[in-house]
Amino acid sequence: MSKLVSIIVPCYKQAHFLEESLGSVMNQTYNNWECIIVNDGSPDETDRVALKWTAKDERFKYLEQKNKGLSGARNAGIEICEGEYILPLDADDILDKEYLKIIVPEILKQPEAAVISCYTKFFQGNTNTIVGELKPENGTVTSLLYQNQLVATSLFRKASWKQVGGYDETMKKGFEDWDFWISIVKLNKNYIVIPKYLFFYRKAKTSMLADTIGNHFEDNKEYIVKKHASLYIEDFDNFVSVMFYNIRTHRASEMRLKNNKFLKFSRILLKPIDILKNSLKR
Repeated sequence: MSKLVSIIVPCYKQAHFLEESLGSVMNQTYNNWECIIVNDGSPDETDRVALKWTAKDERFKYLEQKNKGLSGARNAGIEICEGEYILPLDADDILDKEYLKIIVPEILKQPEAAVISCYTKFFQGNTNTIVGELKPENGTVTSLLYQNQLVATSLFRKASWKQVGGYDETMKKGFEDWDFWISIVKLNKNYIVIPKYLFFYRKAKTSMLADTIGNHFEDNKEYIVKKHASLYIEDFDNFVSVMFYNIRTHRASEMRLKNNKFLKFSRILLKPIDILKNSLKR
């Protein structure tokens, strides 16, 4: 079971969270790991915080580069790492201390599993303030086609990363992890979810994920569908059903918004009449 795990921590403008994230790595009850901190051209104090940890424990390593985006930072860290297994960890998120102890044995005994993940708790401020949960189920690549079921912090093999050419560095506006999971799971494998809460995802008001969903969802999803077109063609009937369901849902939402605007406009137009009626009653 003694396999080295490489934890890859990209950091860009998140030095204020990095200390807590790296602390959750240091606290792991499984000890055979290394942690690559990738400073992705961050203008804050990422270097100072990272070097503090490399001085504290030789398992922490530091890589600095010009800004390439999240995919480029992850790829750079994985490129130089020594581990057979890879765990991405964003600089503002937190691992349960038992994460590696529980997850690593699972990937060792499940050779057909491309990814091993777990349940997630979403928090604000600190891990005592839980604002949501994610409880996905085991699945195959078909389970990933219409919604990303896996958080970015899930364990996979470095060999799989090499086989698909790493994270797609052209995807600079999010969903790069979704695309990556599809890429490695479609290699005739599946993914496994351990039904335990071992990961804490920081829910921020402004974040890359929030920006992606709010401003780039359609473009990113179109890119994924075209890139993995053969998978969607194989699942054509379901693909059509999902697409038309989304169209109907969007149309219904637009109609509700239109009706709400009409009602508000009507109230504004009728307000002077109501005022006049009330004055005549006096």
